[in-house]
Amino acid sequence: MNFDSLTSFKAAPASQLGKGPFAVLIAEDRVELASSLDHLHSLAFKAIIVLAPEEVEVPDAPEGAKTAQHIVRHPSRQPGATQAIVNALIEKVPGQWIHYCYNGEYLFFPFCEDRTVGELVTWVMEERRESVLTYVVDLYAGDLSAHPNAVDLDGALLDSSGYYAETRRGGPENDEVMERQLNFYGGLRWRFEEHVAKPKRKIDRVGLFQAAPGLTLRDDHTLSNEELNTYACPWHHSLSATICSFRVAKALRTNPGSRHDISDFRWHKSVQFHWSSMQLMELGLMEPGQWF
Repeated sequence: MNFDSLTSFKAAPASQLGKGPFAVLIAEDRVELASSLDHLHSLAFKAIIVLAPEEVEVPDAPEGAKTAQHIVRHPSRQPGATQAIVNALIEKVPGQWIHYCYNGEYLFFPFCEDRTVGELVTWVMEERRESVLTYVVDLYAGDLSAHPNAVDLDGALLDSSGYYAETRRGGPENDEVMERQLNFYGGLRWRFEEHVAKPKRKIDRVGLFQAAPGLTLRDDHTLSNEELNTYACPWHHSLSATICSFRVAKALRTNPGSRHDISDFRWHKSVQFHWSSMQLMELGLMEPGQWF
């Protein structure tokens, strides 16, 4: 189904969207839009909503796909566009699970090669959790002369170390230590932090969560219910997931302020990405919790 504006999407009855889990894909441009869509279809989301401007052609769903695919036409690079589409969906589908990402990004969760996202969220709910914390791990091309926008699926690299966490503070005076919350850093945003605005250096995102009345996504990729921003239950380790993303590499190579300062993203801790959930778990970039 196609919506000619965000306004028409908001006005449409929720019944037009079907059941979840839902994926929202924000198409900032055409780069790897098709592969990101294919990946979401492979994870067996029930419906995918693509936010895209008029000039971006959105590929059709694969032949025989069981996932419904909807397109919402809206300037996707407009400030607040991500929050606008996600919050509009939250309001429509309370109780349903939502994942959101951008083109050139790929969600991985433990054992996702053999298990669907529906199986994942069913198990998470049995654990009495309403969200899955995701870490955005940067992917980048090893040969920037062959791939000047730093995007290369076949030769994708990632950092095998260099990730760290700091205490998160909040509250009215921003001096309250937030229970079971941390700010996570690493990847290209850490190694090239001089080119990344401080509010955008975190790599944590609540990228998969259960919609609820009154819940909203905030500008910093956290949710208005603080419990949903936690990395663990009070009583055990929680499952986490990873969003593997070319978005930062692409931005650093295309933005005028950084592209001439970066000739290579590789360093001694770069490793080939095998597009494998097991590799991400072995590197400590996501946690299976009690899910075996």
